[in-house]
Amino acid sequence: MPNGTVESIHIASAAEAAPQSLGQVVAIPGEGLEGDRYALKTGTFYEPRPDYELTLIEAEAVEALEREDKITIGAGEARRNIVTRNVPLNHLVGKEFTIGEVRIRGIRLCEPCDHLQKLTGKKVLKGLIHRGGLRAQILTKGTIRVGDKIQVIGD
Repeated sequence: MPNGTVESIHIASAAEAAPQSLGQVVAIPGEGLEGDRYALKTGTFYEPRPDYELTLIEAEAVEALEREDKITIGAGEARRNIVTRNVPLNHLVGKEFTIGEVRIRGIRLCEPCDHLQKLTGKKVLKGLIHRGGLRAQILTKGTIRVGDKIQVIGD
């Protein structure tokens, strides 16, 4: 993962609320991103589990959806908190990595669901299967910024 970076950051203050784009956000272990629906315990699928703290998706997956399936969605429409560039997220399941100063653990893939399809109003399921992103746990508190480097610990 030579040049992995944060391309954009998105939070939504309530379930089904439109995500807002931010330049930076505070990551809080055991909660999520400050101001996000899951940190506020108002997310549609909220459960007090580590894999609900942070979600990521590759910018390349969103671009492939447009290129291959002719479906255009904005980065925030994917309803993932962090959009990455040059990061193979599927390979981070079970690994620890850093986003800027924040330590993260990849928990499981974040496969697309009918709820995402309903909110976007677009047939995104097929195009995002196995590239819908990563669910992750926040291990240390800190600020994540657009442009931050993403590095696997030990690499």
